[in-house]
Amino acid sequence: MSKNMWEIQFSNKPMTAEDIQDWLACQIAEQLGIEADEIDIKVPFDSYGLDSVQTMNIANLGKQYLGLQLSPLVIWNYPNVELLSYYLAEELQSLELEVFEI
Repeated sequence: MSKNMWEIQFSNKPMTAEDIQDWLACQIAEQLGIEADEIDIKVPFDSYGLDSVQTMNIANLGKQYLGLQLSPLVIWNYPNVELLSYYLAEELQSLELEVFEI
């Protein structure tokens, strides 16, 4: 990872899909007890054997880290790190635009 996750979270620059991919890979790896570089962003989540508790843990951490409520349904609709990270980056960008419009 090129940046510490805290640096990404508290920097003024918007998070990119790549930042989120790094974060998701770290979270999945932590849940599975493996190294983050063992996570292939194009492989479906279910191929890693994540159970519902682990998925909910990641969703809850996502709320803390990203400020977005992550439903398990979102993970079903965007079934790998790559797809989910692009979706979440778009959601974050949308939220930032709403803040600027107020």
